[in-house]
Amino acid sequence: MERLPSLRSGAPIKTIRVAWNRPQVVSRSPLPQPLTPGSDPAPAAPAASLRRDNGLLGIGIMLLATIFLSAGDAASKYLASSVPALHIVWLRYATSALFLLAIIGWQRRGSTLRTRRAGMHLLRGIGLIGSSMLFVSSLKYLPIADATATSFVAPLFVTALSIPMLGERVGWRRWLATTIGLIGVLIVVRPGGAGFQLASLLPVASSLCWAFSLIITRLMSGTEDPIATVTYSTVFGALLMTLLLPLHWIEPTVEIALIGIFIGAVSTAGHWLVIVAFRFAGASLLAPFSYIQLLWATLAGYILWSALPDLWTYVGAVIIAASGLYTAHRERLRAQQIAAR
Repeated sequence: MERLPSLRSGAPIKTIRVAWNRPQVVSRSPLPQPLTPGSDPAPAAPAASLRRDNGLLGIGIMLLATIFLSAGDAASKYLASSVPALHIVWLRYATSALFLLAIIGWQRRGSTLRTRRAGMHLLRGIGLIGSSMLFVSSLKYLPIADATATSFVAPLFVTALSIPMLGERVGWRRWLATTIGLIGVLIVVRPGGAGFQLASLLPVASSLCWAFSLIITRLMSGTEDPIATVTYSTVFGALLMTLLLPLHWIEPTVEIALIGIFIGAVSTAGHWLVIVAFRFAGASLLAPFSYIQLLWATLAGYILWSALPDLWTYVGAVIIAASGLYTAHRERLRAQQIAAR
C-alpha cells in the first residue's frame, strides 16, 4: 500500500551536530510509519532551519497526505482486477519519476542529486519495488482495508532487521511489542480459517520489503539529501520496471494510462505532503494520525466495492497499530538517552 513516508517504522534518524567545544550526538524523533507498503519512505526529517512549530497544521497536512495515498491504493486496486501488477507499478514509478525530475529541473536543484552511494540507492529502490509489487498483487484478491491493516506490521519488521543490518540492541519491551503486533497480524490474516487465502500473506511480505528499504534509508540518512534519496529510488525503480515490462506486456488503453498517471500524481503529492508535515510537527505527534489511512481504505472499499472489513480485522488492526506506536515510543526514549550522553 502507499505508505506515508516513514510513517510506520518508528525508526530514529541520527545526525551529528558539532559544537565549538566538543561533538554531540543528536538523534531526531523516530519517523512514524503506518501507511501502505510500496510508497516511498521519507528519507529524513527536514533540517532544523526549516522547522516551524505548528502542530495543528502538521496534523492537517498529514491527514491530507493519507487521503492522497489512499486514493492511489484505491486506483491501484481498480486496475488490479484486469491489469498485471507489473504494469500498475511501472505506471506509478514512471509517472512519479517524471514529476520529480520536472520539479527538480524547475527549481534548479540538480546539485542536490550528487551522491557517492549509488549502490545503496539501487538497493533501496529494489526494496521499494518489491514492496509495491507484492502489495498491488494482493489488491487483486483482498479487500483494500484488509491489505492496509496487515501492512501496518512494517515497523515491527524494522525492529527485527535493525539487529543484523544496523547492529542495534533491541530490549525486551520492543520484542514484546513486536510479538504482540505479529499476533495482531494473525488475527487479521487468520491462517487456517474459512476465509484464509495465501494472498493474505502478500501484504506481510510487502511490509518486509518496505522495512528493508527503510533500514537502507537510515544507513544513508547522514550523507544523502532527502530529495536525492527519493529521486534516485524512484528513477531506479522506473528503469527496473521498464526492463521487466516485456515479461508481461499488455497493450495499455487510454483509461489505463490515465489512471496510471493519476496513481503516480497522487502518490508523489502524498509523499511530498508528508515531508512538508514534518516541517511543522514532530514524528511522535504525527505518528498516530498516519493510521487514519485505514479509515480512508475502509471508505473506499465500501463506496467502490461494497466491501467492509469484519470485526476481527479491526481488532487485529488496533493491536498492530498499538504495538507500532509503542515501538516508536521506545525508539524516542532510546534516542533521548543517546542524546543525553
